[in-house]
Amino acid sequence: MKKFPLFILIAASFLIAGESNQTRPSQEHNASLSEQNLTLKHIKEQQEREKKYAKEKAFYEGKDYNLSDKKISPKEIESVPTIPPEDDFDMSDVYN
Repeated sequence: MKKFPLFILIAASFLIAGESNQTRPSQEHNASLSEQNLTLKHIKEQQEREKKYAKEKAFYEGKDYNLSDKKISPKEIESVPTIPPEDDFDMSDVYN
């Protein structure tokens, strides 16, 4: 009767040890899958950054834009009247 609990304890420890050996490869597999998923996520993020950069680069280079109809001649600039300021800003009253 004293040997029965000892036998159950030993059998349970063997079962637990056996299960941990079976789950270890799947944990390693899950870790490698999560690394692959993380790598794919980083690749997609970098591709989106590169698309954004390509869009901005096209904008800043201005190859696709025709701005010739927006040019202003010097004669047009001379014809614009000078607008004097309405109020002369004076702070001398504040310091008296």
